[in-house]
Amino acid sequence: MQDPTRFSDSENWFGGFYELAIKIGDTSDERLQVALSALWRAAAIEGCYGRNDLEPNEQDEVPCTVSALAEFGHLRGTVTLPTGQRVVCGCLAIREDDGADWLDFYLPMGALERVDERIGGFPFDESSGEASLTWRHSVDNWLASIGTSIFHEVQFRLGLIGFETYGDVEACQLNGAAPEERWMGYLMPTDGGLRFDPANR
Repeated sequence: MQDPTRFSDSENWFGGFYELAIKIGDTSDERLQVALSALWRAAAIEGCYGRNDLEPNEQDEVPCTVSALAEFGHLRGTVTLPTGQRVVCGCLAIREDDGADWLDFYLPMGALERVDERIGGFPFDESSGEASLTWRHSVDNWLASIGTSIFHEVQFRLGLIGFETYGDVEACQLNGAAPEERWMGYLMPTDGGLRFDPANR
């Protein structure tokens, strides 16, 4: 049986990422560390490992730190989805030349497809439009709740939820409002809080 929690099964990591991409703000190791620690707690990620070619019992766990993230490029573990099924997951940091830090928490599509047949070839097949909202809704709400928990510990500029959302849009392009037709979900700071505008396409 195909196991969506196996690190060393390369098929689990194929197909791109469904993700929560958070633009934290100006480069800061301290703020990035707060966000990284908050992510691990909020998502209840099991384990923290630097390699995906070895199973967790074949490698040492690494600290959930910015320095470990810089050393390995990605930090990986397993997570329980809203459906109760477990899959591999990971995160990476993108530290842009203009000084902005992003933290990207991702669920590989290969693993997701193994736990929900509705996902199919998302986002490239004919059911990848509004029909895909049937499974995306619960995942998006869960990722939004994780983003909200992170925001309570470190306020960020923007959160994007969907298929490989990093870099698709900047907060300054939105002028404080998400578009009416949304292929991804938006987490946007408001006066004293955070607003979630879910995908509707």
